[in-house]
Amino acid sequence: MVLAANPAGRRDESADLTQSLTISIDAMGGDHGPSVVVPACAKALADLPHVRLLLHGDEAAIRAEMERASGLDGRVEIRHAERVIAMDEKPAQALRRGKGTSMWAAVEAVREGEADCAVSAGNTGALWAISRLILRMIGDVERPALVASMPHASGITTFLDVGANVDCDARLLVEFAVMGEAYHRAAHGVARPTVGLLNVGSEEMKGHEEVREANRILREGGVDLDYRGFVEGDDITKGCVDVIVTDGFTGNVALKAMEGAARFMYGELRAALTNGPFATLGFLLARSSLLRFREKISPPPAAPILGLNGLVLKCHGSADERDFAKALRAAAEVAQSGFASEIERNMRRLPAALAPAAAASADGAA
Repeated sequence: MVLAANPAGRRDESADLTQSLTISIDAMGGDHGPSVVVPACAKALADLPHVRLLLHGDEAAIRAEMERASGLDGRVEIRHAERVIAMDEKPAQALRRGKGTSMWAAVEAVREGEADCAVSAGNTGALWAISRLILRMIGDVERPALVASMPHASGITTFLDVGANVDCDARLLVEFAVMGEAYHRAAHGVARPTVGLLNVGSEEMKGHEEVREANRILREGGVDLDYRGFVEGDDITKGCVDVIVTDGFTGNVALKAMEGAARFMYGELRAALTNGPFATLGFLLARSSLLRFREKISPPPAAPILGLNGLVLKCHGSADERDFAKALRAAAEVAQSGFASEIERNMRRLPAALAPAAAASADGAA
């Protein structure tokens, strides 16, 4: 997305998409496959006049859905793929049989330069493994991380990792901080994002060993970040820092808990406002405001995988048409942010910052 700077130092994220882009889509991924993906493409294309789509999957199934959808034009190309990676398939198995699947083909199109980014609602572990194999890592990045843009009252908090890496040592947490800071600067136009490390408390002695060690490196290791120390779970939606870092297990639980809470809150509010004729009238009058409220409290529909030589976004498996269409718009926006070059630039600082920690570890072992 082409973003214009404003006096506050942030970019105008309401700007129109103007660059020509191609998005490669795993049309068979997720709980619903083409029955959701194809109509979502029609919705998205109405807002993305400069985008074309590559749909990978069962051609007959995709064409059947295209006949039922409206708004699809010559900007959609179908690439037939014989097989599909199941939602419960293990990553190692997905790698062995990946070639010929819709997910593999969608990511491969990015490597071959046919697409600017790939989007899938399929198996998270399989997408992570296949993307890492096909696209490889940027520079010295050890592992990719899933990043979510979490809403708060005055903007967005970049939150990672949200599911790619269940077990993380201190080095990985520091790596995520470096990548997250670069992503937030590029995607949201903040010149020097603030960074926090998620913990069970703000005190220095709290948390497990890896979190405390990552905190020490970020404070003392010479990483050039505006690091603010530990933050807690309720800080995710306060906007107290721009970037919050955690391991993939904790991040995924937090993300899904917030998604469930958002659905519950909106559902309860809607039920209360439709309980009787007068309440229903009030609901109808306030409907546009309530829809804006739902948009505001809803976590993001798609999470980019950071650290790859190419852009891949993971949409949640239960995504409906609205969610998947939003994921496609998010893909178009992120593809034009230039975050990959920012991450590569940041990663050059990491080895020097980690050297003191490695030396201390070696001295302790001796």
